[in-house]
Amino acid sequence: MLPEHIRRIIERFRCFESVEPEDWQHPDIAVIRVPMSLAIRQGGLLEHAIFTLDGSIRVYKVSETGREITLYRVRGGECCVLMMASIMGEMEYEASASVETPSELFILPIDVYKQWVEKYKPLRQYIYRMFTQRMSIVTTLIDDVAFKPMEYRIADFLLHKTSGASTMLRITHDEIAVELGTAREVISRKLKEFEKEGWLVLGRGRIQDIQRVALEQVKSRYVTSHITNENRPLQ
Repeated sequence: MLPEHIRRIIERFRCFESVEPEDWQHPDIAVIRVPMSLAIRQGGLLEHAIFTLDGSIRVYKVSETGREITLYRVRGGECCVLMMASIMGEMEYEASASVETPSELFILPIDVYKQWVEKYKPLRQYIYRMFTQRMSIVTTLIDDVAFKPMEYRIADFLLHKTSGASTMLRITHDEIAVELGTAREVISRKLKEFEKEGWLVLGRGRIQDIQRVALEQVKSRYVTSHITNENRPLQ
């Protein structure tokens, strides 16, 4: 592997600093560029451990009916822990992944990855940290899907995607439905209700004039109602 590639990998992943020079010389270790068209489907067997140097990869699940929900995104300096779990457990990949922006990846053959995990403690620690972080994200997602009303989830999504200086979001109803794991019809109906209330203006492929204060109030009403119900004495 070229010295400049090794330097770039270590800049993004400090856990590889302790890798010995001779271990970098394996012929199948590589840094590659991948286009947006690349996708990995659920159920496949992986041949490499993948570490993202730059770009964005969406990791998601697909239901039997074809509905998608985003689990998390893997960006520069990160890896997909579901991939790592599949490799270590010698199981099929239990999610799907698609490249959202042209990305640069550091790939390790599975046998090399397993050897390095055993040999290098910083790499093991990095993987464990990523598992903890991703578990927190997925747990929050499960909590949102199971317990929070769609009004809250849409308001929260729009608030996270915009800022006080930017009240316009270029996104389709289909894309929001994929992010939140619901049907497009549900998103369209709720957004029209939001528009009727004057909280936003719908356009083709965009949502504009997003009223952040109003959406914060939507979230606050749910929290207040939830606390009130929890503190209500049993009859």
